[in-house]
Amino acid sequence: MESAATRTVLFDVDGTLVDSNLLHVDAWQRAFTRCGVEVDSWRIHRAIGQDSALLVQALAGDREPAWVDEVKRRHSEYYGELAPRLRRFDRVPELLETLDGRGIRVVLATSAPDDELRLLLEAIDADASIHATTSADDVETAKPEPGVIEVALERAGADPSEALFVGDSTWDMIAARRAGVTAYGLRSGGISDGELRDAGARAVYDDPADLLAHLDELLGEPTAT
Repeated sequence: MESAATRTVLFDVDGTLVDSNLLHVDAWQRAFTRCGVEVDSWRIHRAIGQDSALLVQALAGDREPAWVDEVKRRHSEYYGELAPRLRRFDRVPELLETLDGRGIRVVLATSAPDDELRLLLEAIDADASIHATTSADDVETAKPEPGVIEVALERAGADPSEALFVGDSTWDMIAARRAGVTAYGLRSGGISDGELRDAGARAVYDDPADLLAHLDELLGEPTAT
């Protein structure tokens, strides 16, 4: 796509802007164990980033709705206990500020529910550069379904052809592709280049700092404000 057409950059948050994926693994593993199911941590890691109900089904099979709700509640409880360990990746504020300074709208599009999003926003600490946010609470099913990204585009007032999406999981790439948005992957969530590219990433970078260093090759000349 022509870089001059980019008006909006959509970001996943967990594993993309905030180093939180392994905290989620810990919280989910404890939640499953508390509910009587042992799940290997590597399997949980590979499921992180998708809608929580889909994650539970993928890892524990079909269960009664009440059981699923209890596992999700336990995860939220344990994740909240780990929240003091949340940290943004290096140069995240500078990345978001640079985009905002170029007149490009920054929208966060996450599969996390609102309560977790609030914790993530505290860790990012760059509210002035964020135009809008979306979360799992805005849609019936989060990633890999495209709804979260479609809501983010609506809140940005942008067409899919005018936007880019940055994420760290295959679920991110699939959701972006389904929404018609060009996607870029980050290795910071622990997923390989090949898997991200196979799922739809146009290019893959290490982390937000690496993305900032290569921003001009994504966007071209600075967008007029």
